[in-house]
Amino acid sequence: MTCQRCVQAVWTSLAAVEGIETAEVGIGGAILEHDGRATPDALRAALAVAGYELVDATDERRRLRVL
Repeated sequence: MTCQRCVQAVWTSLAAVEGIETAEVGIGGAILEHDGRATPDALRAALAVAGYELVDATDERRRLRVL
């Protein structure tokens, strides 16, 4: 993500993923809080529809850091 339009597109695609409670999306990555149902595979699929790629995801007790 390199611009604010990219941030909005990523935020919109992540909002559709079941289980995400909050999403902080910024240029270069995102931090998500979820209820356990949001998996890296679900995030990868949602981002692919928007034309983006999940590079890395780190799960930290119901928080996912997405790059």
